[in-house]
Amino acid sequence: MELLKQDGVAFEAVFSDVVMPGMGGIALAKLLRARFPNLPVILTTGYSHVLAEDTEHGFELLQKPYSAEQLSRVLRRVTGAWRTRSGRM
Repeated sequence: MELLKQDGVAFEAVFSDVVMPGMGGIALAKLLRARFPNLPVILTTGYSHVLAEDTEHGFELLQKPYSAEQLSRVLRRVTGAWRTRSGRM
């Protein structure tokens, strides 16, 4: 959060694991959405129970294991939509 500064424009997306010490990835993503509503958030997890527990969180979710191509495809999609919304090229 500290690196995002006040407006979040330094980043095109945030990529986080769902399971982390302290604040979990879904809680982080919800906080980011509240503070920076247009900033794309991609979450990843290797735990299928996380998917079953919170399928309606509304964030991109990349299931582990994933390939570089899968990650690249998701990043292109979310950052392309972000650029369109923010007027960046």
